Amino acid sequence: MEPALTKCPNCGKTNRVPAAASGRPRCGNCRSDLPWIAVAGDDDFSVIAEQSPVPVLVDFWAAWCGPCRMVSPVLDRLATERAGRIKLVKVDVDRSPRLSGRFDVQAIPTLMIIDAGKVLAQQAGAAPAEALRSWLDGVLAAGRG
Repeated sequence: MEPALTKCPNCGKTNRVPAAASGRPRCGNCRSDLPWIAVAGDDDFSVIAEQSPVPVLVDFWAAWCGPCRMVSPVLDRLATERAGRIKLVKVDVDRSPRLSGRFDVQAIPTLMIIDAGKVLAQQAGAAPAEALRSWLDGVLAAGRG
């Protein structure tokens, strides 16, 4: 689990962001919350996603999937807009067959929101940015109530 290099949207400084941590990532320069985007697979999903201190938006995707490639930048933008409030975890279904089976992923992209290890919502297919934003915000508001 190598830390990802993430540019702070506030000051532009590059920071190392671990895939798993007990707190939320903050910029070492300006202390702003950083977007938290990680990659997980069969062996580390539990630590990276299910034990996250913030709700997790999971993206089940594949490199060969056109709709997945269309949704990916939208999800990155949502993670940046909601820095400190969510974590985006990307799962390549071709490299993580056990996770795909465990969560009954039938189509990709499949998006899932997990909080405290519990699945709050799941949806399949590529939706427009505004629909994804509304879905995410609605689930988070209901789940964190």
